[in-house]
Amino acid sequence: MDTIRNTLAENFGSAGRLGTHQFSLDEVPDLSGKVAVVTGGSEGIGYGCTHTLLKNNIDKLYILSPDAGVVDSAKEALAKELGQDAANKTRWLRCDLADWNQVRNVAEEIKKDTDRLDILINNAARGIMTYQLTDLGVDRHMAVNHMGHVVLTSYLLPLLKETAENGNTVRISCQGSNVHQSPGSDTKFASLEELNRDLGPNTLYGRSKLANILYARYLARKLTHGGHPNILANATHPGIVSTHMSKVDILEAYPLAGYGMAVGLEPFKKNQFEGATPTMYVTTVTNESGQYICPPAIPEPGSDMSRDEALADRLMELTRVTIVEKTREHGKPLEDFELY
Repeated sequence: MDTIRNTLAENFGSAGRLGTHQFSLDEVPDLSGKVAVVTGGSEGIGYGCTHTLLKNNIDKLYILSPDAGVVDSAKEALAKELGQDAANKTRWLRCDLADWNQVRNVAEEIKKDTDRLDILINNAARGIMTYQLTDLGVDRHMAVNHMGHVVLTSYLLPLLKETAENGNTVRISCQGSNVHQSPGSDTKFASLEELNRDLGPNTLYGRSKLANILYARYLARKLTHGGHPNILANATHPGIVSTHMSKVDILEAYPLAGYGMAVGLEPFKKNQFEGATPTMYVTTVTNESGQYICPPAIPEPGSDMSRDEALADRLMELTRVTIVEKTREHGKPLEDFELY
């Protein structure tokens, strides 16, 4: 019975109260003095996170997004809902997660602008869409959803570690999904050639979400349990949320079949705040690390592959090699970043 209740709570709007582990955004503590970074923080689940952080007095908030227009709209909404002072705490940095040199530059800019970083929310993602290569020649799902966030996190690590060493709890979240259970049965993370195969929209997305969960658990293993106990890293599943991804992007991959997700499921989807709830739990409350949290705050084991440490190590080595080699090929090598 608990399994059924949790499945409903994790995925559908208004069912959250059925879950065995309860948490609401009203329980987010005061965040005065703290600094946060949110990728994709101007729309969808990311906006839910941004709004909640500001509502609870975050001192400074960096929003990373490639779209200035979306950010401007978000800031207008924040000013209207929370006041201009709250909106003024945000700083937008243009960031395309597929452009890893730009990601590094953004991280360096953040490090120059603030002396602490308490919360890092790796949220932005390419959704269930068709196969595409980036300008660097890497599957866009993996390049954006996973590798771009690895570059960002790695270059921010000195600041995260310094904040933790000053006695603060630092929390990192990676946005996973239950679709991680469908990454392709032959997923080994053995080569770039393996990544650059058109496996279909759902599998490409699922594989990148598996990578997000493996990365969070990798960080927990290497950081929390490897000498930095004040740095916590967890992955989340937001549920089926009413966002641009589930209403518009899905139609790029499935013009007809996607109609069921875009329109048919709309009355049952979570809103952006319900979708942000597990992220807010792992970035403001939990003292655990290496967990996979589903709405509202239900710890789930995830798939067997998501708990495979050897697979995680292969993923991260492939990530390192790909980032270094592909940026070197284009004359701007990222050879100075550390994975943890």
